[in-house]
Amino acid sequence: MTDALPGRLVLLGHPVSHSLSPVFQNAALRRADIALVYEALDVAPEALDDTLARLVAQRAAGNVTIPHKDAVFRACQVTSAVAARAEAVNTFWVDDLGRLSGDNTDVAGFDALADHVGVERAGAIVACIGSGGAAAAVCTAVERWPGATLRLYGRSSGRSAALANRFPATVQLAGSPADALRGATTVVNATPIGMRDDALPVPVDELPRDARVMDLVYRPGETRWVREARRAGHLALDGCEMLLQQGAAAFERWFHRPADIVVMREALARASRR
Repeated sequence: MTDALPGRLVLLGHPVSHSLSPVFQNAALRRADIALVYEALDVAPEALDDTLARLVAQRAAGNVTIPHKDAVFRACQVTSAVAARAEAVNTFWVDDLGRLSGDNTDVAGFDALADHVGVERAGAIVACIGSGGAAAAVCTAVERWPGATLRLYGRSSGRSAALANRFPATVQLAGSPADALRGATTVVNATPIGMRDDALPVPVDELPRDARVMDLVYRPGETRWVREARRAGHLALDGCEMLLQQGAAAFERWFHRPADIVVMREALARASRR
């Protein structure tokens, strides 16, 4: 990576109006006295290739969210080992040779979220609902947990099977949500369910007793799934901590120095009313 500032700093997604990333990234930029503004770009899938070409020409950097993580991975000329394992990119930049480059800081963000909710990693049995880029990051993280198993269920059986086949030593394909949940010590929602409404990825009364609950979706006031799981006695968190930690790691990737995570956390807390 070059020491020069990126020409532009963006978030790519569709939709992106819900994202809190600009709130805490811009707080970190102001604290670091970096003359950039982090902006959210709503990019439809059919416009992604043209948008990436323009961003490369501008020497832009940024983040990637639903539904573009897989596509940006395929577009990158250079990727980190973690992004290559996940086959998904959520952090990108243009290197000194003008190549679109990518990393996956979601993996470290997921590990941080797991720590915050008190997951015992060794020997964990993880039920993961979803089979997209977020689920790939979960699989990549859990693969490193000693003796852990992940049971994967997604609505697209073909996509779920393809993801499970990439992690044969860790991931088992579940035929139904109930199969994924059976005996799980940790349950993860890696789908967009609950982002825009109060839909639940799985019913709370079907969660195994004492299972930790991790919802990678975040909303002001938390998601209904997290609130109800907590009322039912589960330790549960939404995706705000993961969002924060992956954002801090991305900032360090772009600028070669740590972000002020206290400032980022305060900005995120104000925006999410927690």
